[in-house]
Amino acid sequence: MGSPVDRSFDFIVVGAGTAGCALAARLSEPGANVLLLEAGGEARSPWIKIPVGYAKLLGDPRYNWMYRTEPETALGGRVLDVPCGRTLGGTGAINGLIHIRGHAADYDGWRDAGNHGWGYADVLSWFRHSEANVRGASEYHGADGPLAVSDPRPDTLSNAFVDAAVEAGLPRNEDFNGATQDGAGFYQLNTLRGTRASSAGAYLAPARGRASLAVQTDALVHRILFDGDRAIGVEYAHRGRVLRARATKIVLSAGAFNSPQLLLRSGIGPASQLHAHDIPVVADSPGVGDNLHNHYRASVIVRCRPGLSLNELTQSFGARVGMALAYIFARRGPLATGTSAGGFFRSDAARDRPDIQVTFWNYSVAKRDARGLELHDFPAYTANAVILRPRSRGSLRLASRDPAAAPLIRYNHLDHPEDRHAIAAGLALVRRIVAMPSLAKLSDGELAPGVVLSNENDLIDYAREHGNSVYHPVGTCRMGVDERAVVDPQLRVRGVRGLRVADASIMPTIIAGNTNAPTLMIAERAAAWMLAER
Repeated sequence: MGSPVDRSFDFIVVGAGTAGCALAARLSEPGANVLLLEAGGEARSPWIKIPVGYAKLLGDPRYNWMYRTEPETALGGRVLDVPCGRTLGGTGAINGLIHIRGHAADYDGWRDAGNHGWGYADVLSWFRHSEANVRGASEYHGADGPLAVSDPRPDTLSNAFVDAAVEAGLPRNEDFNGATQDGAGFYQLNTLRGTRASSAGAYLAPARGRASLAVQTDALVHRILFDGDRAIGVEYAHRGRVLRARATKIVLSAGAFNSPQLLLRSGIGPASQLHAHDIPVVADSPGVGDNLHNHYRASVIVRCRPGLSLNELTQSFGARVGMALAYIFARRGPLATGTSAGGFFRSDAARDRPDIQVTFWNYSVAKRDARGLELHDFPAYTANAVILRPRSRGSLRLASRDPAAAPLIRYNHLDHPEDRHAIAAGLALVRRIVAMPSLAKLSDGELAPGVVLSNENDLIDYAREHGNSVYHPVGTCRMGVDERAVVDPQLRVRGVRGLRVADASIMPTIIAGNTNAPTLMIAERAAAWMLAER
């Protein structure tokens, strides 16, 4: 296809992340002319393909927007790093690979809030449609979709965690994306023969030879162009030039930070905020940037017997060489898999569904810096307690009209008292599992929070000081039927025509689990609607 400047398109997709790559591929299948714009570059780093390579990419501005929060009041003024993928594949190119849909009740809650067609029975077929599951086709799984879903090869510590959870009286679950979510088990992962499987590789790569698809990297979209209330194109920067492209329909898939930013820069948002930045109002949409929320975690770190932890393998030159050779020649070993063990649990029996997720790591992090993660120099493992249904809500605001300026991000983690209670209950649950024989016999003392911290207030204080986001931002372009909703149940931006948002930003409430698979489902639904309207 020729230069994007030279022609008009049927569709422009802004953002080549998990959703955008799928949208561009699906929309161009029947021959519609599609332009996909991505602010980042090609995914050239070898660490992107290696499942544990994300630890090396969290501090790399070539592949990460490197956003940070404003000081978090409920966390004592701490400023949190906010990883956000900036390359083909988006955050799906630098995430932890866990393939989780969430709980059926999450989607039924969306439906019951007025979002017709978003109940679990409605979206299940789209989940199946997207996946190529190693377990084959079934009521809950698809085998013929683009994205690989594989089973992990658990290590000794991960197996011990699952056994310990069962010893603690919790059920064993063979499929977190099956009939029930409760219990401990092994996560399925987006890997294919020991390499990362992302939307960029699964959807976009096979489509890039189509004459109907143009992919432009290093293209930062400044604003959406309008004729009255109809979106007619975009203005973007590419290698020092400011260019324009036109289309019949435009869809934003830039994620929970960049999609609302682009709406605001284009004149869609709270009128008072737009006026403050001298941005002409196209549509006064008060909910743009509100409803930001995310999962929050706090960790129990335990020393363990020698020979079990990934920590040791990173300290020894010989072990590092062995890991590299195992990966290069067999796509096996520690480099070939991500987080494998964990579970979904109820902090008390009265709850109707899990409110705590646990992710188990066979390593422990000493510090995070611009180079990524640095592990402890002694053997240890980590069990993370994650709040699945946070009540705290934050916001995203423009810092300036400058398209290159980072937004003002406020999560307000642990602002709501129920979240503080939940994180303390989650840490207590993790400690109960760790104390069971299967793990206790491999352990050598709790490092953090430390046994002297035992009551709820102690654990809350620990979570404030040492907890972190789980990098699942959602909600800033909320789907709904009320006046503060940003998009309607078919993801059309309210107040204008010809414009949709299709990414994690549209989630009214966060799902109970990792957000990559639900984001892909959202893209599949949006593509079907857009093609039906063509």
